[in-house]
Amino acid sequence: MAASTVGVRVNGNEVPAQIYLQPIAAPSVLGLFGFAGATFMVAANMAHWYGGANTDLYLAAFAATFGGLAQFAAGMWAFKARDSVATAAHGMWGAFWIAYGILQYEFLSGALHTPATASFPALGYWFIVLAAITWMCAWAASAESIAMSAVLLFLAAGSTIAAIGYLAGSASIQVIAGYVLIISSIIAWYAASALMLEGAFHRKVLSSGRPVTQQADLVPGAGEPGVIRGQ
Repeated sequence: MAASTVGVRVNGNEVPAQIYLQPIAAPSVLGLFGFAGATFMVAANMAHWYGGANTDLYLAAFAATFGGLAQFAAGMWAFKARDSVATAAHGMWGAFWIAYGILQYEFLSGALHTPATASFPALGYWFIVLAAITWMCAWAASAESIAMSAVLLFLAAGSTIAAIGYLAGSASIQVIAGYVLIISSIIAWYAASALMLEGAFHRKVLSSGRPVTQQADLVPGAGEPGVIRGQ
């Protein structure tokens, strides 16, 4: 934590003021890696790359912690980074993956019955909600990062297709959703890697497509000197 002293005027007199800066690593490094891992594993199962009848139960604990807890924590840290897109995306999807793990536990405990067919309207409607919010996140992310926007675009599309698949009870549509979500997870892995490498080498190593913005010089005592919004 660094401190910067600037002058402020109190009752007409200039007195020193302390501004404390608390730099943090880009929260989306953790959030995107957590999302990428959980989404890839679950989506690969949806796409029938591997797995059986009980695979969802085996995945639940990892999805809830890797994609849920880790990503939700990143969403909360994104508040501090003043990144509203990351806050919404990581917070929402982190909460979803935690809920996914709890849902699978309820199936395992017998509190709920596992759907016998591909039809799962209760989950389908949740994917409608996820898709609606994620489309908006993708739109907002287009102003910050092409890579993040691409992650969210494919995620929104995959969620939309998954909603249709679960509502219609179509296993083939769910497979398509799995492939689209796999693409989202791969782009998320790339975007997280770009952020991590930039933080490690202190220069751009992989392009994330962030627009170059012109910022006015910071004036001592005006606004919040040294405080940066975003990641």
